[in-house]
Amino acid sequence: MKEKLIDLFEYTYHFNREMIKVIAGNLEKIDEKTISLINHILNAQQVWNSRILNEKSFEVWQIHPFDDLDEINQQNFEKSIEIIEESDLDKEIAYQNSRGTKFENTIFEMLFQAINHSTYHRGQINSQLKQKGIDPILTDYIFYKR
Repeated sequence: MKEKLIDLFEYTYHFNREMIKVIAGNLEKIDEKTISLINHILNAQQVWNSRILNEKSFEVWQIHPFDDLDEINQQNFEKSIEIIEESDLDKEIAYQNSRGTKFENTIFEMLFQAINHSTYHRGQINSQLKQKGIDPILTDYIFYKR
């Protein structure tokens, strides 16, 4: 299971990086919503990692300097892999969401949420790119594996 989860984080890291490249190459056409979404993708993964590790987290809609996004993506990836390799994925973690509501989920569920969440928002970014006349990138998992 851990190997499959690592593979999914490699996929997530790869297409986050590709999305950042496409946005960087078209910054003059990119609107605030797209910038907000790419930041949100990275923030959310950092937030889930931080909940698991009981560390300080970003705000979910925090905007970072664009030049920092590649580094944040790299740090998120490394931290997620470290969690996978060193944790019992069935362990339940208690945490609070951004509204202060308390929940409890397994580490696996929290990590899978980070992956699924980023996939969803990359789709939204692709839609935004297309509306701006920018060719969207094929981010489906199967294209990554081919």
